[in-house]
Amino acid sequence: MSKVRRRITAKGIKPIQKVQHSFENYYLYGAVEPTSGEGFFLEMPNLDSDCFQVFLDHFSANYSDSFTIMILDNGAFHKAKKLVIPDNIALLFLPPYAPEINPIERLWQDIKEQITFPLFEKLSDLRDDVADILKGYSAQAIASLTAYHYLVEAVYALSD
Repeated sequence: MSKVRRRITAKGIKPIQKVQHSFENYYLYGAVEPTSGEGFFLEMPNLDSDCFQVFLDHFSANYSDSFTIMILDNGAFHKAKKLVIPDNIALLFLPPYAPEINPIERLWQDIKEQITFPLFEKLSDLRDDVADILKGYSAQAIASLTAYHYLVEAVYALSD
């Protein structure tokens, strides 16, 4: 989706940018461990409970040897009654309308900033660019974006 942002130019000069009016979508599901910066990401065609179930199942299989507390916003697809939560995952919901305290939101914001100005001719070009951005993050960079010390401490307190 095209976004309007400010750009620094010479006085009286406006940057010229093509505008995109038709849209194709894909969705990137993700989970990060704020203290280590380890991430798990999965591309999906939709943002719904069916795709979220696939994400949970893949995440659970990938981390089958550990128990994970996953912090989520209150998206309807996160709370769908038909979801089957794997035994090694617990869902912890943030207060409504508080995306600023969701650790992964800062990562999404950083990715969006990096893809704001270019106009992608094909959806596959965007997907490739986002994949390159994700590969370019070190665990330390992800941790620096997502490690809210007070949330980490709160989750540890809940797990005791």
